[in-house]
Amino acid sequence: MDHKEKQLSDFIDRLNAEQRPAEDDYESDSPDMDELFQMVRRVKRLKEPVMPEADFQKRLTKAVELQLIQKKPTKKRKWLWLTSIASVAAILALMINFLFPFGNANIVNAMEEAFNDVQAYHGTLEIVETNANGNSTTQAKLEVWANKDGNYYIKWLEGSNKDVITVNNGQKKWQIQPTNKQVQVFSAFPDAYRFIFELGNEIKGVKAALSTKVVGDDTVAGRKATIVEVTPKGGSPYRIWIDRETKLPLQKQTAMQNAIQYRITYTKMDFSKKIPDELISYHVPEGFKVIDTNPEQVVTDLNEAKAAVGFTPKTAKAIPAGYFLKQITVIPQQKIVKMYYQTKDKAQTIIFVQGKAVAKFTPAPTAILGKINQNNVEIQSPITEDAGVLGGGSLYAGISNVSSIRWQQDGVEFAIVGNASLEELVSFTEELTNGVLEIPSLDDQTKPQVTVPYDITVEENDQKSVDAGSSPWKLDPVFTTQVFVSLKISPQGISGDYPINSTELKIVKNDGKVAIVEVSGDKSPIKTVYLKRVVRQDATGIWTVVGYDPVE
Repeated sequence: MDHKEKQLSDFIDRLNAEQRPAEDDYESDSPDMDELFQMVRRVKRLKEPVMPEADFQKRLTKAVELQLIQKKPTKKRKWLWLTSIASVAAILALMINFLFPFGNANIVNAMEEAFNDVQAYHGTLEIVETNANGNSTTQAKLEVWANKDGNYYIKWLEGSNKDVITVNNGQKKWQIQPTNKQVQVFSAFPDAYRFIFELGNEIKGVKAALSTKVVGDDTVAGRKATIVEVTPKGGSPYRIWIDRETKLPLQKQTAMQNAIQYRITYTKMDFSKKIPDELISYHVPEGFKVIDTNPEQVVTDLNEAKAAVGFTPKTAKAIPAGYFLKQITVIPQQKIVKMYYQTKDKAQTIIFVQGKAVAKFTPAPTAILGKINQNNVEIQSPITEDAGVLGGGSLYAGISNVSSIRWQQDGVEFAIVGNASLEELVSFTEELTNGVLEIPSLDDQTKPQVTVPYDITVEENDQKSVDAGSSPWKLDPVFTTQVFVSLKISPQGISGDYPINSTELKIVKNDGKVAIVEVSGDKSPIKTVYLKRVVRQDATGIWTVVGYDPVE
């Protein structure tokens, strides 16, 4: 790269980094260079540029070329380093990529950078439901306070839950229910309920999407916005409106599912340094009853934990990089110890739970099955249903986007649960057990004796129905097997109870994509059922029967 070309490129880089170039560093004996520096400064000062047309760069390059041609040549012309107008185009491309951030490639970066500057925000959310006939109804209005640490205060202003308040201040989570005159107290993490259209989560969703595409402009709640179509992994495309001034999500429109579509809008939005203390300070209104079935007591060290639960808790030999032990708590009534590990930015939390095993280890029907040190392991990623933990208790019932690994060893039941990646949870598990977590693949397993044909189009439509909330039983390989076998016994239809009980079904293999279920009982003409996730190979995918072995 020529010296002057590099000088101009450095000048642009400093402006892009919001740094003021030192005048002495960019002095030039060429009026043309000085003029170009000034042009770059003027373009940089643009506040809200109009989206350029497809041929913008080409037209701008031609305009610069025309100006250069019209310049009278000098004996020692300093523009000889621009041997091709392509060099100008390349430099202008650097400017365009920065100055017009709402292109497909930069939309996520623009939102992430904008959200990094937000400490807390306060807004009013409006949720509107629209049916297939185009009729719309306002379902709810919410007052929302939230901050970067994951704390929030939500109050229903309108709708079926009017005046219900939900708060999570990081140490405690509670919900005030005026109708029942109750205060329901929950664990602050894992959090079974955040709130709809949380800015941080929406930006993460766009970042993880398969693709994003700018499809137009609009005005929402009096604010100019850019419409972006987002195609998520394993889901239907939806649209999100990005405020052109704040660069933050302003509105979302879901895909039409089961003839229903939702539009969620921030009709008001402002920013502050924090949530008001009085909103996130725990209190119980007079006359209200507190419902707290699993109180947790914070202890200072493992010795206090041992005194409370009666056994020596196990600890990890090495903590995954980037994590630190935040606190240790005990649930004395259940003899459970919980160790909270968290990243410094508070984005990920891993909870290591342990307690005396009081029941036989029974994996959840939807779980992937593995082994570690010859012990059976239950893996749920993400958790899609209530998972029995530590003797049948429910530690993280109904929580989405949280993964877990659970097993028993030497009379103790362990569970690792968190919103970290499954790889990090596996690493943590292997450190605790000094073993290797194995998930056997079933791709090479024995094929079924009888093949059951299926129509992929029908299965894809069933998947969409399940995504919209219908027929959730198809997410459960045991329930899917129960229906299949029952229809073999009663092909005319099932009336009353299923002829095959769920206790007569046992998952013997499940790698998350393929499952094998054994059938017992005298009524069944089938001894083994083979299932696959033929549409989507993750925890949200439905199971399809692809074959079986008849009773001999």
